[in-house]
Amino acid sequence: MNPTPLTAVLRLAFALLALAAIGWQLSLHVGLNYSVLNFFSYFTNLSNLLAVGVLIAGACRQWMQARPSAAFESLRAVTTTCMLVVGVVFALLLRDVDLGALSPWVNSVVHHVMPVVVLLDWLLWPPRPAVGLRPLRWVVAFAALYLAYSMVRGAVVEWYPYPFLNPANVGGYGGVAMYAVGIAAIVVVSGWALLAWASRRVRVAM
Repeated sequence: MNPTPLTAVLRLAFALLALAAIGWQLSLHVGLNYSVLNFFSYFTNLSNLLAVGVLIAGACRQWMQARPSAAFESLRAVTTTCMLVVGVVFALLLRDVDLGALSPWVNSVVHHVMPVVVLLDWLLWPPRPAVGLRPLRWVVAFAALYLAYSMVRGAVVEWYPYPFLNPANVGGYGGVAMYAVGIAAIVVVSGWALLAWASRRVRVAM
């Protein structure tokens, strides 16, 4: 299926929705005198901001009739995988956790709506040109860097973005390692499935 003018409008609309949700929550966060760096240390917020940028760029590229770009499609692959992980991990590990000052509508946007939107964008309009499985290494690298950052910073400031990354909540660093392995499996399987599916779609369409 080729993108239509409505596709670009929807991409921009959902990007602005996510940006509004993140901006609203940041204002609440600052109003409660919480750390801004903590706010931008959540994988959910980073992934949604990445999705905002990719959706806006996708809409602009469509309007400008830009030439296909393997680099941009690889970035789409990383973003889609991250957003899928956001949705899956929230459903499995965070759905019943006290979310504190997180606004309910913001929670719905960043944890439910946007993962579905970005996934549908990938499934309905797979990458052109095909990127194969190469972007999977960037997905893994991004997730590994995020984990390293969270653990090192957490040990220094005694704050962790998620309860399963806090050694005090999961029986020490061994418990954190078990969760990290499980989430890494979700990352790899999700990324591989998305990229393999897209490659198959492109081959069928040729």
